Amino acid sequence: MPATPHRTSAAIHHLPVKLAFIERGTPQFMRLTLALFSAGLATFALLYCVQPILPVLSQDFGVSPATSSLSLSVSTGLMALGLLITGPLSDAVGRKSVMVVALLLAALFTLLSAFMTSWQGILIIRALVGLSLSGVAAVAMTYLSEEIHPSVVAFSMGLYISGNSIGGMSGRLLSGVLTDFFSWRIAIGVIGLLALASAVMFWRILPASRHFRPSSLKPHTLAINFRLQFRDAGLPMLFAEGFLLMGAFVTLFNYIGYRLLAAPWFLSQAVVGLLSVVYLTGTYSSPKAGALTARYGRGPVLMVSIMIMLAGLLITWFNSLIIILIGMMLFTAGFFAAHSTASGWIGRRARRAKGQASSLYLFCYYVGSSTAGTLGGFFWHSFGWTGVVLFLSCLLLIALFVARRLRHLPELRRL
Repeated sequence: MPATPHRTSAAIHHLPVKLAFIERGTPQFMRLTLALFSAGLATFALLYCVQPILPVLSQDFGVSPATSSLSLSVSTGLMALGLLITGPLSDAVGRKSVMVVALLLAALFTLLSAFMTSWQGILIIRALVGLSLSGVAAVAMTYLSEEIHPSVVAFSMGLYISGNSIGGMSGRLLSGVLTDFFSWRIAIGVIGLLALASAVMFWRILPASRHFRPSSLKPHTLAINFRLQFRDAGLPMLFAEGFLLMGAFVTLFNYIGYRLLAAPWFLSQAVVGLLSVVYLTGTYSSPKAGALTARYGRGPVLMVSIMIMLAGLLITWFNSLIIILIGMMLFTAGFFAAHSTASGWIGRRARRAKGQASSLYLFCYYVGSSTAGTLGGFFWHSFGWTGVVLFLSCLLLIALFVARRLRHLPELRRL
């Protein structure tokens, strides 16, 4: 009989313990927020650092604006393809390890790109940068949805995306200014070194996953989960929103530099780079949108955010530099609010294989970047800024229509 208490104690000892979510205000929340903020910053700095120097690359390598934009489009295109692999891979092997390796590789490839002497070499390395970064984008959103308490997931997603906005600003700002004073090669090298430091910090401070449960990488299981995502009433429309929103956003910033470097402004490359400060509006609008969804719902917040983007786009049609800057600020704030809302919605809708669901959203997101970003070059070449505005207006009106459909799905209002 004395053995009975011992067996009972051992049995209790081996019962599974339900681990608590990370709550806002705790030290772990601060570590997680700082780590993912730095990862988002590095990811978008590496991805978009070539955008303000597209005119310089056009001149240096003797290529057209549409061809120069491929230095960004191949990155986003390969990133989109990589998401179809890295999302399911993270479902099988874990979130943190995939993100750390991905960020380190992207930083090293960026450093290598500073030494490329041929246009083909630039495109190959930029493709590898995008492929590497695919291991951060979708996995970070999935990690947040698993580890953060559900009541603050939308807020945390907004903070993460604000890191994206600052990263996009920093990459553009540094590359534009350093290119004007030194060269584009030095600019890219500095950004690569900073991203490498961010990757090491991310590795050291990000808390390990506590709610991750591995799933199978078998093709049959992946196919079942894939069909499940597209049978959902709302997920396919959210994927479409990613395509439309990112396509419009990247296209505007791809070609606004060409416009402002020309008559009647003749701005310098450094000043065009400095205009990236408009990204700071995203650091406010993305967490704000996350907070507003708790009060008004995701549908209304998404619709208003898209309307703000459209208003900002139309304002850039004017020829006053101050008014153009205001339009860029509104457009950027609306984009980050819309993206924060839509991406946070994915984690709430997906019932299985959340990593795969996030990957599909971001796959469409970056395919939109590659497709519209390159198509915009033809509108710019043929019709100038008026052509770009009309093209983007069509994308945003379709996005608004899709958001309206999302708003009226009864099952989405309950989430």
